[in-house]
Amino acid sequence: MKNKTLGSTLLVAGTTIGAGMLAMPITSASMGFGFTVMLLLILWLLLSYSALLFIEVYQTAQIDSGLATLAEQYFGRFGRILSTFSLLVFMYAILSAYVTGGGSLIGGLLPVFESEQTASQIGIILFTVVLGIFIIIGTSGVDAVNRLFFFSKLAVFMFVLFMMLPKVRLENLMAMPLNHALMLSAAPVFFTSFGFHVVIPSIVKYLAGDIKRLKIAIIGGTGIPLLAYLLWQLSTHGVLSQSQFLQILQQDPTLNGLVNATREITGSAVLSEAVRLFSSLALITSFLGVSLSLFDCLNDLLHRVKVRSNRLLLGVLTFLPPLVFALFYPEGFIMALGYAGIMFAFYGLVLPVGLAWKARRLHPNLTYRVWGGNIALVLALLLGILIIVIPFLIEAGYLPKVIG
Repeated sequence: MKNKTLGSTLLVAGTTIGAGMLAMPITSASMGFGFTVMLLLILWLLLSYSALLFIEVYQTAQIDSGLATLAEQYFGRFGRILSTFSLLVFMYAILSAYVTGGGSLIGGLLPVFESEQTASQIGIILFTVVLGIFIIIGTSGVDAVNRLFFFSKLAVFMFVLFMMLPKVRLENLMAMPLNHALMLSAAPVFFTSFGFHVVIPSIVKYLAGDIKRLKIAIIGGTGIPLLAYLLWQLSTHGVLSQSQFLQILQQDPTLNGLVNATREITGSAVLSEAVRLFSSLALITSFLGVSLSLFDCLNDLLHRVKVRSNRLLLGVLTFLPPLVFALFYPEGFIMALGYAGIMFAFYGLVLPVGLAWKARRLHPNLTYRVWGGNIALVLALLLGILIIVIPFLIEAGYLPKVIG
């Protein structure tokens, strides 16, 4: 039983760490280390809280119910449709970010073409087609490839930390934000860094609804990524001078720009290529996991509406929209993560708050209730709404834009 708890903890941790981690140095370059740490801690508390709300609500449902089923149980067919729609848009936006990020990294390795845009587009197509083939072939192929890349990613991350931490300089960590409102502007992108809620139904079923072990899995499973994020931010903010970093990112606001900044500021080609390798492996493992989830979700959706499909058609439906986005917006890595943050704010905050509010009214004698009462529910709801409207406030000019 302890092994199941550990397995669930690692599942939460593995799902959490993804492209949001790679976007952190780019998005927070103008924020400074102190404000970045503050934002990470706030979002960790907020999203751990919302996950525990789902666990609370599961006391009133079958342990094999999906989140859309929970939404339908309390809000009818409209709840199911809205939750399914937000999940699909969230996964499409995340995949778009992965494809644009992966394309920029591969494009940086390709021979010089007529323009950098051509190299980026070729990189985008290669990244999508090669990895997409594994998804279309089947889950067994994805599992084998993902295990190899996952353990390679961990090894490279440890090497990157080993190389960067000794180069950390206190004056870099003490850099102040260029604009204090950037903490709000960066929130939707950082928000996706704790997006593990799609696996909650799986771990509830796996742990047979055991509240104590589910709490351990969620708090421990999000604590591991939090530690990794703090070390990653300590390394990048401590090594890369804010002024130099921003100057380079203004020219290339992509993951390739992060690699170039590492090389130019540290003078180490080995370190910059290690950062490129880690970024590529992190994108690949995240891409495979989300692609497989979206592939299966579309398959279930088509079966539900009685539309015949095959794996090739499902592959086209899965990968064509993010591929088109990446080709037309090759520098849209941060933009795609921002839109993913909007959808996830509904799915990961607004939905669990609404479910918990209604469940507490219908089932006042629940064995387990998340700490904070109705005040915490209202606060979480307001923060969720704020994260949803932040991109619109940026477009309207009320908040500053982040890099990218």
